[in-house]
Amino acid sequence: MDITRKLVDFCQSVKCGDLPEEVIDRTKYLTLDFLGVASRGSMVESTKAMYGLVEDLGLDPQGGVIIGTGMRASYQYAALANGTSAHSLELDDVNNEASLHPGVAVFPAVFAACEMVGADGKKFIEGAVVGYEVTVRLGKALTPSAHYAQGFHPTGTCGVFGAAVAASKILGLDEGQMLNMMGIVGSQAAGSMEFLADGAWTKRMHPGWAAHSGIIAALLAKKGFKGPSTILEGRNGFLHAYSASSDPSEVLEGLAESYQILRTSIKPHACCRYKQAPIDGILRIMEQNRLKPDEVEKVTLGILKTGFPIIVRPEELKYNPRSVVDAQFSMPFGAAVAILHGKASLDEYTPDKMNSPQVKAMMDKITCVENPELEKVFPKQWPATVEILTREGKSYSAKVDYPKGDPENPLTWEELIEKFNHLSSPVYPTSRRDEIIRRTRQLDEEKDLRKFTLLLLRDI
Repeated sequence: MDITRKLVDFCQSVKCGDLPEEVIDRTKYLTLDFLGVASRGSMVESTKAMYGLVEDLGLDPQGGVIIGTGMRASYQYAALANGTSAHSLELDDVNNEASLHPGVAVFPAVFAACEMVGADGKKFIEGAVVGYEVTVRLGKALTPSAHYAQGFHPTGTCGVFGAAVAASKILGLDEGQMLNMMGIVGSQAAGSMEFLADGAWTKRMHPGWAAHSGIIAALLAKKGFKGPSTILEGRNGFLHAYSASSDPSEVLEGLAESYQILRTSIKPHACCRYKQAPIDGILRIMEQNRLKPDEVEKVTLGILKTGFPIIVRPEELKYNPRSVVDAQFSMPFGAAVAILHGKASLDEYTPDKMNSPQVKAMMDKITCVENPELEKVFPKQWPATVEILTREGKSYSAKVDYPKGDPENPLTWEELIEKFNHLSSPVYPTSRRDEIIRRTRQLDEEKDLRKFTLLLLRDI
């Protein structure tokens, strides 16, 4: 089948000058989104624990920039830290069909590799594009529901391949070296969904570890280390070992005809993507009908089957979140704060809100059900249905086909900039934010990414 080899051939062929303008623009757009979530994520407790480890391992004033801090470290550790911070808020980008977050694994590796060799903006874009391509194609090929059923987190397991191929592209590995790299990194694909059991932080480090491992694999391959050339399609390879229902044909389907980076969604709400459409529907009904929270008697949400074990079950945990992570993956909590506060932003995902009697009372009014009609378009679409019954007996309903942020219902550049400014304002002054935005929108003109990344340091 030669799936691994053909995928490597494609990655070798990608040149910035040949990419459609919309692909280049989308790469810049997603870069800015990543920088916003990574900078704000630098302030989170779990991220600070990771920074502590990196600091203990040894900072390097000539190394990679750790976004939103005054620190620099060895490139692989900078990537580890940046991937962890960017995934801590549940505000990072998502590919629906692959059910994973490509940017938080790919961009930390891209930035680190560019800093390592002083690559220009065009090489940055090439690395990001192939990183997204590989990550998403593998996620689709695994069949997300089957991959989840075996306990894996696809952002980590697939993201490691994307991070490695992105780093390899930037570091200039030839075809043989890149093929070895794929074999090497296949032994580093990891990420367990068990964090859902008790709200642990491990999910947050999965993309950071993927970026870290991707850089290591690329550097090893460049030194001549050998890896199996059939790591994807082989009998003991990734597609067979990590899913009971993989579809290898998805890896190469339409390769070079379209770009997966164009099929990536942006999150407006600070929670799991499976919660975004239901929250959109709630906000639409509340606003259009000028409903007040105390008028709401019952809310029934139609949820995708794949999302049930992630945001609905076990009910005793989802209706009683004990940590911010629990809340990020609790549909009843997300619905309750959306009704009460008219939004589900970072300001709502706090211990105070989790312990609020009003939120707890509203959560008791939320019921989640499976809707077979929604499954007909999944995973290309992640729809949801919402029905709100008032105390007066009035019923209001909505169906959300494409949640805000999907390619079919995107945030505009202006809306994305607003999101970036909101997230990064506690980290960077206005003038710095403006400069980051301007330079990101002209990323392909950057001559040396090491100068760009200086903007990402925080003035301590």
